[in-house]
Amino acid sequence: MNIQPLSDRVLVKRLEIEEKTAGGIFIPDTAKEKPVLGEVVAVGPGRISEEGKLVPMNVKVGDIVLFTKYVGNDVPGDEDLVIMSEDNILATVSK
Repeated sequence: MNIQPLSDRVLVKRLEIEEKTAGGIFIPDTAKEKPVLGEVVAVGPGRISEEGKLVPMNVKVGDIVLFTKYVGNDVPGDEDLVIMSEDNILATVSK
């Protein structure tokens, strides 16, 4: 499926979190929370300002981003993909 976000929307692939804690305890699937880190897969062109000008996106494809926990819409058929507004992205993360 080819998905191209519109306006200021961003398509993010959730990154898997560690399956064990720093102390070596394994976390079962039922106790895991949805990840809040992801890699940007696609971005829209940006939003239109009140003056009618295109405001470009601050993130680009390949960026690792931190986003709020309960945000966006899951893409049907792929639980790892979520589409959200750029406003829901809190920060980019350097590797």
